[in-house]
Amino acid sequence: MSNARVAGVGMIPFTKPGQSEDWDVMAEKAIRLALKDADIDYDMVQQAYAGFVYADSTAGQSAIYRVGCTGIPIINVNNNCSTGSTALYLARQAIEHGVADCVLAVGFEQMVPGALGMVFNDRKRTLDFHLSKQAEVLGWDDSVPMAAQQFGGAGLDYQQRYGIADDVFGLVSVKARRHAANNPLALFRAPVTLEEVMASKHLYGPVTRLQACPPTCGAAAAVLVSPRFAAKHGLNAPVEIVAQAMTTDYADTWEGRSMMSVVGYDTTRKAANEIYAKAGTGPEDIQVVELHDCFAPNELITYEALGLCQPGAAEAYIRDNRNSYGGDHVTNPSGGLLSKGHPLGATGLAQCYELTHQLRGTADARQVENARFALQHNLGLGSACVVTLYGKVA
Repeated sequence: MSNARVAGVGMIPFTKPGQSEDWDVMAEKAIRLALKDADIDYDMVQQAYAGFVYADSTAGQSAIYRVGCTGIPIINVNNNCSTGSTALYLARQAIEHGVADCVLAVGFEQMVPGALGMVFNDRKRTLDFHLSKQAEVLGWDDSVPMAAQQFGGAGLDYQQRYGIADDVFGLVSVKARRHAANNPLALFRAPVTLEEVMASKHLYGPVTRLQACPPTCGAAAAVLVSPRFAAKHGLNAPVEIVAQAMTTDYADTWEGRSMMSVVGYDTTRKAANEIYAKAGTGPEDIQVVELHDCFAPNELITYEALGLCQPGAAEAYIRDNRNSYGGDHVTNPSGGLLSKGHPLGATGLAQCYELTHQLRGTADARQVENARFALQHNLGLGSACVVTLYGKVA
């Protein structure tokens, strides 16, 4: 077994629903950018994993066929918002276990305006465990979008434990926009003030509209290779996946009354601990993080779940600017989901794109100084959490 190398990454600018090209065109463009970045032709790819949430069966084939038809296995992946990282997880496994030497992972999404909702309303809902637990703990409000209730509920849970003010969550959104200003691929790049964030429409708990990620269209891709493939073809692949873990819910998620657990705090913490143990590293070794900030409260609780700060210390971590340039870790230099956008199937691979450039030293105005290790966190309700540690090849 050998660590998978990231040979190439590609990403297109994220856009609002109704302003994008078709999903297959977006995917094709991201794939071609990743292949060009890797300096290989598509016929060198031996397997492909295609991630999407809102598309019909075998959409991966339809998208990838635009680049070429070479008979390789193409596996379609859907794991809600962690879909892109799940595709990456499978591609990494294929490389590490010697099944293939060159694997493509692509994620894409063409979304519609408005809050996320169930597509199949004629049958039992797939999030029944999570929504039933929320109804038990907090009740249910038909006038509020489902995801806002879930993550707003997690914010309320955190406030009940540690007594922080609503504006602490607002500061996360201010930081996201400040970082996104340097990302030409981000959807929202204009700065916002804390006053603007807090005055935006109230959604649920401490969450306002500017603390929620927008529905977005886009695509991103990565080419993973084995070290021997990179050497054989003279590829410049200086970034490797040092450790990676995927977790799903545990039995105790449903035993307590914690909305933080329901939205993935425990799965994140256990995945993070697993990769730290595998890699022999800790949060103190990491310089840059891309994490799943679908709502501002999720970024805050994820700081603690990943071990970036101690439980109950997130307010000081945020107010002291330890989550940005000059601090302990630069979190979401891309602007994160809050500002870059969140096309569900593409998000995990967009995070890979950002962190690969950070470790290469090619992130331009977003560059984190002396970045050696980078951490990725991608969460999907339902549930699946993928945490990935990248490092520079020694």
